[in-house]
Amino acid sequence: MSITLTTWSLEQTSPDDLRPSPAPEGRELRIARVGFPSAEFSRFLYTAVGGDIHWGDRLSLTRAQWQAILEKPGTETWVAYEDGTPAGYVELDAQDEGVVEIVYFGLIPAFRGRGIGGRLLSYGVARAWDLAERWPERPPTKRVWLHTCSLDGEHAMANYERRGFRLFDTKTEQIEPSETPGSWPGPGA
Repeated sequence: MSITLTTWSLEQTSPDDLRPSPAPEGRELRIARVGFPSAEFSRFLYTAVGGDIHWGDRLSLTRAQWQAILEKPGTETWVAYEDGTPAGYVELDAQDEGVVEIVYFGLIPAFRGRGIGGRLLSYGVARAWDLAERWPERPPTKRVWLHTCSLDGEHAMANYERRGFRLFDTKTEQIEPSETPGSWPGPGA
């Protein structure tokens, strides 16, 4: 049985496009860059955030392949911590000609719906726009883009639009649904 998957691609073409979200009130929210790229920590974030929404494209990668992605110049991972606990992350990928893709963005399920997503996305987009300040060999950012799909969280598209992203492409296809790997594989998931 196939399902219809819609993928939307969105972009910003100026730092002035960003409409930031304030930090959620009453919570200690800290966002920090991962200083040492670690395949293990990245895989933890990837499965914890995307396990229930069908993220699987990286699961077949070896540790070395995953590590190589993280060590590419201009790749950054920013993690949101609520009261010291990882709540979600943003992964940036610097591409040619001043383009930065937000490759992954999301929250661990227990932290969704608590006002963290807007703040984390705002922070991640701002870091995409000033990426060349941390990577002098990279050209200044001219465009920030991402894609989301109909399998992502119900508030994803609205969050992107509220932060100032504009739709530039839509693709619809029939796919065979894959088993959701979950953030906690095995019995007792």
